[in-house]
Amino acid sequence: MNRIDQTFKEKKDVLNVYFTAGYPNLDDTIRIATVLEKAGADMLEIGMPFSDPVADGPTIQDSSQKALENGMTMVKLFKQLKTLRDHVSIPVLLMGYVNPIIQFGIDRFCDQCAEVGVDGVIIPDLPMQEYLEFYLGKFKSKGIHNVFLISPNTSEERIRLIDEESGGFIYVVSSSSITGAKKGIQEGQLAYYQRIQSMSLKNPQLIGFGISDKETFDTACTYSNGAIIGSAFIKQLDEDASEKGISDFIKTIK
Repeated sequence: MNRIDQTFKEKKDVLNVYFTAGYPNLDDTIRIATVLEKAGADMLEIGMPFSDPVADGPTIQDSSQKALENGMTMVKLFKQLKTLRDHVSIPVLLMGYVNPIIQFGIDRFCDQCAEVGVDGVIIPDLPMQEYLEFYLGKFKSKGIHNVFLISPNTSEERIRLIDEESGGFIYVVSSSSITGAKKGIQEGQLAYYQRIQSMSLKNPQLIGFGISDKETFDTACTYSNGAIIGSAFIKQLDEDASEKGISDFIKTIK
């Protein structure tokens, strides 16, 4: 069984933490992943740096740019991840954009994901039809879940299609905006969460974008299987990327 499926089978209020590979330092990827699991994260989402991350706000954009300046590449990332499963047992997803994957080579990408123990991918700008035609078979043959995103503007018809074709979980984008830590949950967002919850989708759901503290995490968990924290954790790495700093941050959430 894929580690993502196993996690949702065994746990509630799943905390998925995003960080950018190669940030704040080039060789921090495995260290941060190891510390996050030890601190209590249930799932990891490792960002593949890209020069034009269209779904990301300034915080993650900046971390991506600095990681690229540090020398992070797809080749370097997979070299780092060769020791991933010596240190980390929880599910790991790679999050990034389709252009670098195409440049790297889709077959090569899938092979290396399987080799290092990546459980899933999140590719926000991968069109559904293109995925079904060119990627689905390759991902499935390697046991890699592909996670699609939905937003308040996503039609019920498309949500049902995504539920049918997704693997692992559905990424519920909390608002029609880019990533970024925001304070509190708006009333309109609760109605959206309730609408998704009432659809009784077969896949678990994690809420992301704007989840920044215990209040927003707990609220998200009320309406879903857990939540994703990204920008708020990147800001923590800006301030203190030590083991204690990371552990103390996770303890404020869970």
